[in-house]
Amino acid sequence: MVISRSDSTYKSGYLYVILAAVLWAVSGSAAKFLFNNGVTSFQLAQLRITVAACVLFLWFIINQRSLFKIEQKDIFYFIILGFGAMALVQFTYLLAISKINVAAAILLQYLAPSFIAVYTIVFNREKPELVTLTAVILATGGCYLVVGAYQVNVFSMNKAGILSGILSAAAFAWYSLQGEYGMKKYSPWTVLFYAMFFGALAWNIFYPPLNAFIQPYSFYEWLWILYIGTMGTALPFGLYLKGVSLIRSTRASITATLEPITAGLISYLFLNETMELLQMSGGVLVIFSIILLQLKKKDHNILPDVNQSSKVEDVLNHAK
Repeated sequence: MVISRSDSTYKSGYLYVILAAVLWAVSGSAAKFLFNNGVTSFQLAQLRITVAACVLFLWFIINQRSLFKIEQKDIFYFIILGFGAMALVQFTYLLAISKINVAAAILLQYLAPSFIAVYTIVFNREKPELVTLTAVILATGGCYLVVGAYQVNVFSMNKAGILSGILSAAAFAWYSLQGEYGMKKYSPWTVLFYAMFFGALAWNIFYPPLNAFIQPYSFYEWLWILYIGTMGTALPFGLYLKGVSLIRSTRASITATLEPITAGLISYLFLNETMELLQMSGGVLVIFSIILLQLKKKDHNILPDVNQSSKVEDVLNHAK
């Protein structure tokens, strides 16, 4: 069968997001190793986002300096994206983990697809599609089962932890939607760099500047820190935004729910953590929700090519 350019691009978008989810999941095991060796979640957050911003900066300098270019009128947009969405995603997720069960924290963050779907229906006035709504429900329910949240006593959980977990989902949804807006005009990598740059700046203002970098880490701990900053942050966030630019934020956020499934599999294979039948059933639900989205070919909703400047300006002016 001959695949059209749009079909090929559509499938590439899912591939980018799936790869991002896998890389995020693998970095979770690396983070667990660091936590077990005394590194705090707040230290790791500062290390993670700062290293990622520096890696992207060096990569741009060496390979493509044109990616730094943004219009002066858009600086405020990137400040909000970095100081707000990116920094908030880091803070609220880690705060939730520190207050409540890790499984419950993951579940709450993966309510993001539902928030995005509601946003597009209410504010963008997009007509709700049965396939998308079904996929959201299946993905959310699947995550609930995968992380074993059915074993958690909700009423005994810390209220601040629950609130921060919900805010984490809202922040990730905000990041996806804001990133999608920026990619109507700029490369996904440009959007990512400035989100990381201003996010790192925020973490080094509101948390003691570079405090996490002066702690006594072993050689192997530094290797894992660098891995998390590059393969667990810079690369997957870039791949995720690239996927958003091709399949839109709703589909991308649903597809990203493969992360807890992959994390569960990694834990089973390398950390001897078993998975129950209900958890495996949840994984099947998430995978099925992604298949549902891929089967829908009617409207790919691909964002415009950032190289077609005149068309991009038309889109932005129309949006205003």
